[in-house]
Amino acid sequence: MTVKFIHTSDWQIGKVFRFVDDATMGLLQEARLRAILRLGELAAKHGAADVLVAGDVYDMEALSPRSLNQPLERMRGFPGIRWHLLPGNHDPHRPNGLWDQILRKGLPENVSAHVVRGPAVLENTDLAILPAPLFHRRTLDDLTAYMDDVDLPESLVRVGLAHGSVRGFGSDDRDVPNFITPDRPSLAGLSYLALGDWHGQKKINDRCWYSGTPEIDAFEVVDGGRALFIEIEGPNAVPAVTSIPTGHYRWVRLSEQIGCHADIGHLAEKLRDTADALDRVLVHLDIEGALSLEDRQHFQEQIVDEVSAAFCFMRVDDRRLFAKPTAEDMDRIDRGGFVRTAAEQLKRLSEEGGGDRGVAAAALERLFVEHMKLQAEKR
Repeated sequence: MTVKFIHTSDWQIGKVFRFVDDATMGLLQEARLRAILRLGELAAKHGAADVLVAGDVYDMEALSPRSLNQPLERMRGFPGIRWHLLPGNHDPHRPNGLWDQILRKGLPENVSAHVVRGPAVLENTDLAILPAPLFHRRTLDDLTAYMDDVDLPESLVRVGLAHGSVRGFGSDDRDVPNFITPDRPSLAGLSYLALGDWHGQKKINDRCWYSGTPEIDAFEVVDGGRALFIEIEGPNAVPAVTSIPTGHYRWVRLSEQIGCHADIGHLAEKLRDTADALDRVLVHLDIEGALSLEDRQHFQEQIVDEVSAAFCFMRVDDRRLFAKPTAEDMDRIDRGGFVRTAAEQLKRLSEEGGGDRGVAAAALERLFVEHMKLQAEKR
């Protein structure tokens, strides 16, 4: 009998996205719950009877009853699929902690929380799951080591379920928190080792993979927003591993240089061509260059104010976008008097390249913008 299951991890339910506004944070949190529904649908589509969640079901230990129950209720909606949950470093199994609360209340019949080390042989299948739950946020023990000594019938497909970091071999490995040796499949006779912790999908070897988070949660994540569909024809067979997309939102990081008015228009076009559904995209834009004060104001209006509104979220890092005031810019501020004197002083400081350069440039830009607003009011 071919064993089929979905490997996923790092749902991070309850995660707080502090860099966005409350409305956007609500969208991102809801997307993490919708990912559970997609995983259930994908399991049914591929004929997988089991979904293995390799740790960090929850983002933190202190959560409201609603946050604890939201993923459970979504899993309950797929009665034909068994869901296997593992405590990770964000939600370790502690006495009277999060998992004890859940277990005391009672899980849906199709959901299992693997909170102890030891094999779980699934009824009417050839699958045995060997979980390695975390009991602390950090441990220096390889909690998968016990798998080497587990005695099971040779006919069973042994699948390890763990959460931690795989590193290369060396004297420092023992000092890596939550270390898992990448050799565990061969040492323990595992058909497959399902790992969580890295949010990007990654192959360690033919029998050991990180699934990645089903919904990306940071701009630095590579190959996230995915899960793995695993097929194993027998205990000694090499698993067939298929990557399947699950993410609703795309996270894009861009680096651009601009130096004139036309560059701003080209940048606006490029940003709007990022995707068909811009409201499903989050953008981190690193921008550098030098602009006149007039063009700097145009950048603010066209990129920061207008184009950003098309996206779910856009963050602009313009610390390397410097003001390069023209003579016309300075004359628009004032042709003489103490205001012009202040503007000249700020211009000098912004061009000297010292530690006050950024502050002086920002002050000069603000002086220009406020003066232009004043002039507009007088018209």
